[in-house]
Amino acid sequence: MAPEGESGPAHERALLERIVEGDREAFRALYVAYHKRLGRFQLRFLRRREVIEEVINDTMYAVWCKAADFRGDSQLSTWIFGIAYRKALKAVRKDSRDPTVDPALDIEVPVPLHDPEAQQRELRQCLDRALATLPAPQRIVIELAYFVGHSCEEIATITTTPVNTIKTRMFHARERLRALLPELRQGDFR
Repeated sequence: MAPEGESGPAHERALLERIVEGDREAFRALYVAYHKRLGRFQLRFLRRREVIEEVINDTMYAVWCKAADFRGDSQLSTWIFGIAYRKALKAVRKDSRDPTVDPALDIEVPVPLHDPEAQQRELRQCLDRALATLPAPQRIVIELAYFVGHSCEEIATITTTPVNTIKTRMFHARERLRALLPELRQGDFR
């Protein structure tokens, strides 16, 4: 965790400026700041941990190599997630030829009565299964909006998609999730 005053967009921008000058310590700090966020973002559609790590590393390597190309038209996080999105799409295409999935993602855990933590885990598993049924473009929009915190405009920039298309995908994804989640909670969905 960065010391107080050393986080947020201004600090990240300062790190990027130092990266342009070849500062490896600044790069390490930016890598640490983004590693977990990028991992959570990619877990939804890449599944395999080794592929996720590879995409994170490829993303951050691109940041290192192209730091001077950042124009500042968007937030730095939008630029980095845009790179991660494109790298992940390539990995999905490559990985589609090898459908092996991390079996740890499909573990069902029985839920004891009156255990709030277990109920949260069950709800999270239901949500994960519901998200897995969405088409990739809808799943990515939901992930970027609700789990990463980007606005529709930022998602449009990341995915190079019109804002209205993002809003339409968001609408259809929410409708699908609204229909699926009660079924998943009752165990009726297969």
